[in-house]
Amino acid sequence: MSLWGNYYRLIVIAVGFLCLASVCSNYIVINFTFICMKNDYTESYLDKNGTIRSVYDYTSGEKKWIMWAVAAGTIIGTIPINLLYVKYGARYPFLVAGIVSCISTAFVPFAARANFFILILLRFLQGLAYSADFAAIGLMTVRWAPLSETATFVAILTAFTGISSVVTNSFTGIICESSLGWKYAFYLHAAVGILLFVIWTIVYIDHPEDTKRVSQKELGHIQKNKSDAHLDRNTSVPYRKILTSPVILCVWVNAFFEMSAVIMFSSYMPIYFHEVLKFGITETGFYVALVLFFYMPIRFVAALFSDKFTMISEKLKIMIFNTFAVGGSGFFFACIGFIPAEHKMISLSFFILTMCCIGVNSGGFYKCGVLHARQFAHVVIAAIQWMKCLALFSAPALVAIFVSDESNRLQWLWVHLVLGGLMIITNFVSYFIFTDEPAEWTNSEVFIKMETTKSDC
Repeated sequence: MSLWGNYYRLIVIAVGFLCLASVCSNYIVINFTFICMKNDYTESYLDKNGTIRSVYDYTSGEKKWIMWAVAAGTIIGTIPINLLYVKYGARYPFLVAGIVSCISTAFVPFAARANFFILILLRFLQGLAYSADFAAIGLMTVRWAPLSETATFVAILTAFTGISSVVTNSFTGIICESSLGWKYAFYLHAAVGILLFVIWTIVYIDHPEDTKRVSQKELGHIQKNKSDAHLDRNTSVPYRKILTSPVILCVWVNAFFEMSAVIMFSSYMPIYFHEVLKFGITETGFYVALVLFFYMPIRFVAALFSDKFTMISEKLKIMIFNTFAVGGSGFFFACIGFIPAEHKMISLSFFILTMCCIGVNSGGFYKCGVLHARQFAHVVIAAIQWMKCLALFSAPALVAIFVSDESNRLQWLWVHLVLGGLMIITNFVSYFIFTDEPAEWTNSEVFIKMETTKSDC
């Protein structure tokens, strides 16, 4: 009991991470199976040219709607799910989201064969479920992370995108070429997800002080240096102050462009590797996993450095990490477009460099948002999810504008230049706005005074 109780926060973060990764994997698995589905002629038809085509061979326009359906569900779900989290905690709302994600994933193969609009509806439900991820990260960080471990918690929990991509792309490639076929990629993801969310319900507690599983030593470590306002369960969320804070707005803009690059990688990297760089299906799965794996060790080392290194100020550390996470990744992302297709290994290297830079974001805009918003950080991080929703629209839109032939590298060049340039500009602006100081509205007494003054007027 002593060992369990002294490290219970690590059990919470481990189970939470796996559930986050499951929900993410459920919606991205189709990105890789697109490659396999078009070669499945068990269900086929004659097109207007008399050519036999698989019903699973989607056009670029159809793929756009399949991806946008997730974005629409996430955008619509973010605000109401965040309100549910604020009122009821994360335990049961996240459980419901996970079950919805798993069930909708299991029915994707049926919908892909039966009706395109049913497929879009299921993707929309996957998006609704996915909108629960970042609010869950926020609550787990606010309630279970000591202030001295903020960047580490954020780094681990937000790594679910990369880990889920590594696992999903690797195993989906193997499953696609096995006797099971691409449909079982969806069935297995759904089954594993159900199991993980059962474990979540058993393990997760919304408040560490409400369970005997957490020792007094562990509870003291979690609550160290947190103000009474931070620990107050009844503090109202100052939504207006958060939405009008220049610091928080800058955090969200940085998140939007960085998330756009992440979405571009998770959604289009398999297509770029296969169509432009001409890697085979198995090679594509391996190299996509390699790109997403390389940045993981850097992510955790950077988070530990951000939390434990005290020789320089928190503000300077935030600036340095954000320069790599947004500015540096933007630079390498832009460079990818100039690399000829025949130099595929150089292209692969720049994909890795971009992801390695992105991997240090927990010490950049994430940490700025958490330190500035303190007990309301879950709202800020949930809104970063909303930025990711916008990125789910902007990334496919950017591709739709410039890319009509997925095998044409010169068309992809403009995608890399535009997004990379915007990331560099956004990072430069943050130098004048970011801070490590808590906002005045994180003090409950100040917030109550402001609200009282407003009502008197």
